[in-house]
Amino acid sequence: MIRVLLADDDPLVRVGLRMMLGGVDDITVVGEASDGSELPALVDLHTPDLILMDIRMPTMDGIEATRILRARTDPPEIIMLTTFTTDGYVLRALQAGASGFLLKHTLPEDIVTAVRRAAAGEPVLSPDVLRQLIDTVAAVPTGGTAAQHTPAAPQAPAPGGQDAQGAQALIGRLGVREREVAFAIAEGKTNAQIAADLYMSIPTVKAHVSHVLTKLELSNRVQIALLVYRTGLV
Repeated sequence: MIRVLLADDDPLVRVGLRMMLGGVDDITVVGEASDGSELPALVDLHTPDLILMDIRMPTMDGIEATRILRARTDPPEIIMLTTFTTDGYVLRALQAGASGFLLKHTLPEDIVTAVRRAAAGEPVLSPDVLRQLIDTVAAVPTGGTAAQHTPAAPQAPAPGGQDAQGAQALIGRLGVREREVAFAIAEGKTNAQIAADLYMSIPTVKAHVSHVLTKLELSNRVQIALLVYRTGLV
């Protein structure tokens, strides 16, 4: 059972999400928050696997709440669910450690699929958001930064703000198989697809992903993908 916590200042949004997820056999909504400042206590109380979180909330926004929660030991996965698609919001959310970024008009069945994927440690981005993000990161010339106007996550290198040379230096920390896994993640492949393509078992792929995250000091697969894109090698 995937334990989900909802965080949105609009009670109607929370009711809609609770009703939608309530009809799914393997997902249960364990709590709700109307502001990011409420989340640390609710996470302690309910130990959710995943948080569906709005970016804009009145006292503490979703990005700051994500930074605080992802700095914890064994933190929940976080999907940003919002109406805002500007590259600044996307980069800041992902740099803070969010596992995904979905638009609020995403179809209910796609939100359910996203919850399952994010709970399994896979990145989740709406196609429109992914295209915008890749275009933003790829368009930055060598030596520039895609996140000049966005603060980097304090606990990790800023994948979207790394120049190509710096990104390549970080990727150089990886072994051959770890590098292959990192580039496969940047292509959006799941663990099962990576295992099939690279002739590995799924547990071996998971181990390589863990090593990549540790060596690059990143917190999730989306940040790996951002860093690989900044190398200019894909």
